[in-house]
Amino acid sequence: MPEPLARRESPGVGRADHIEMTNLTVQAALEVGRRTLAARSGDEAGHEALFLLAGVLGLPPGLAALERGRRLDDREAAEYEARLARRARGEPLQYVEGRAAFRELFLKVDRSVLIPRPETELLVDEVLAWSHGKECLTALDLGTGSGAIAISLLAEGPFEHAVGVDISPEALKVARYNADEAGVQERLELRQGSLFSVLSPAERFDVVVSNPPYIASGAADALPAEVRDWEPPLALYAGETGLEVIHAIVVAAPSHLESGGLLALEVSPDVAAATLELMGAQGSYEGTRLLRDLAGRERIALAEREPRP
Repeated sequence: MPEPLARRESPGVGRADHIEMTNLTVQAALEVGRRTLAARSGDEAGHEALFLLAGVLGLPPGLAALERGRRLDDREAAEYEARLARRARGEPLQYVEGRAAFRELFLKVDRSVLIPRPETELLVDEVLAWSHGKECLTALDLGTGSGAIAISLLAEGPFEHAVGVDISPEALKVARYNADEAGVQERLELRQGSLFSVLSPAERFDVVVSNPPYIASGAADALPAEVRDWEPPLALYAGETGLEVIHAIVVAAPSHLESGGLLALEVSPDVAAATLELMGAQGSYEGTRLLRDLAGRERIALAEREPRP
C-alpha cells in the first residue's frame, strides 16, 4: 500500500505545504489533485480531483469547476488534502466521498457495504420490466447492503412493501439511512440475519432478488485491488466454488415466492451457466434464462415460480 501523501510524492499536498494549500485557488487545487492522483488514476485523475474537491465545497462537480478563482480556506484545504491522501492510497472514490450514484439515488456508502455498480442497475431494470402493469407487489432483497435494490424498487416500481435482509448490522444502518433519505422508510423493513433464516415459513413475496456473494474464495487475487482490499469480504466471497450462496437462494426461494413470482439474481459470468442449470434442476421454476450485461457477459439469472399445486 502506498505511503500517505508526502512532499516528495506529491508537491503542494504534503503536511509541510499545508499553508500553501490554503492559499490555492480552486483551479490550482485541481491541478495539485490531478498530479497527486496521476499515478493511481491515469487519465481519470483530473475528474477524480474535481469530484473530491466538489464534495469538500458542497457543490456538484459542474458548479465546482466554475469556481476556479475561489480560494480554499483552512478547513477546505485540510479536508481536500485528506481526501487526496485516501484516494492516492487506493481507497475507492465512493468510499472517500461517502456516496455512490445508483439509478435515481445518491446513496450513502461505507466499507460495510458494496459499492453499487451498473450491473446491479441492470438487475433492477429486469425486475421493473417484469413488474410493469402489476400492482401492490412485495419484494425480498437478500444481502441488501446499502439498500440500493430494494429502495430503487420501492421508488420506481409498483412495490408497496419490501424486506431487506443482511447479516451485517453495520450494513443495515447504511440501508436505513438511505431509505430515510429516499422517503421509503415506512415501506422498507430491514432484518438482520442470513438469507431466509429471518422469515417465517408462511411469508411469501412477488419477487426475491439478490446481488449475492459469488466470488470463489480462491479467486481473490484476480479481483481489482480496489475491490479486494477495500470492499467487505462477507459481500464478495461465497465459498470454494462461488456458487454456495446462489445455491442456497435457488433451493429455498420457491418456498417464499408467490405462484408466478420472480427470482432475479446477479451472478458472475463464471457461474452463470451453473446457476441456470441449478434453477432447472429444482423442478419449481419456469422461464429460466440468462441475460447479458453491457459488456456482453452473462450476468442476470431469472426464473418464475411455477404455479403451486
